[in-house]
Amino acid sequence: MAMSARNKTNGDRNMKLFRLCPFWQTATTSSASSSTQNLNHNHNGSINSGRHVAVNSSGMKSTTVSSVARSLFPARRRLRLDPSSILYFPYEPGKQVRSAIRLKNRSKSHVAFKFQTTAPKSCYMRPPGGILAPGESLVATVFKFVEQPENNAKQMDQKSNVKFKIVSLKVKGGIEYVPELFDEQKDQVTVERILRVVFLDAEHPTPAMEKLKRQLAEAEAALEARKKPPADTGSRVGGEGLVIDEWKERREKYLARQHVEAVE
Repeated sequence: MAMSARNKTNGDRNMKLFRLCPFWQTATTSSASSSTQNLNHNHNGSINSGRHVAVNSSGMKSTTVSSVARSLFPARRRLRLDPSSILYFPYEPGKQVRSAIRLKNRSKSHVAFKFQTTAPKSCYMRPPGGILAPGESLVATVFKFVEQPENNAKQMDQKSNVKFKIVSLKVKGGIEYVPELFDEQKDQVTVERILRVVFLDAEHPTPAMEKLKRQLAEAEAALEARKKPPADTGSRVGGEGLVIDEWKERREKYLARQHVEAVE
């Protein structure tokens, strides 16, 4: 009887354990499945993040390459300058002297230009900026005050720290020039050239001095031409002449008719 009761107790315990096993197995399977999913998610996330980093790295690399390319291959200049890199000034201490430079639009579009200088208080340009049509050119005049040398030193033998810069910008035809154009499109502005200052001995003629005189004379002539009022066109004068001739013809016919009537 005691053995029978013991076996029955063990059997009931096994039955209870067996009944609990399916729930334990299900929980274990769910836990394992969720762990696998989390592992796969983390693995995929690391792959995606790796891809994201690769894309960013690629983007950074391309940006670096483009910036290097821009530095190695600068934008093509739109203007042709004469002189190309130097502004010649006659050396006259204590006076305001002039230089000249020719600008020509060598591109196929309208180009705006602007002068800049490191000494705006003692230098200015005429015109300070403008717009050139394709193939158009002009001679700009640059004014500079020459200071007295210290300790009677010859400034012609010294390098001047004053520099000028010419920048350009591609614009549409018919647009009016304003300096703000260069602020609105800074990424499209091209530095044409940085010009340094060289003094010439005004008492000794040189080819550079003779060329400077010719360019200054051309700039003055162009300035005087712009100041003159527009001349009357021939078509308007011709129209007035035709009207006067027609009036004379009608008057003569009227007088002839009156004379014929009087004779009759």
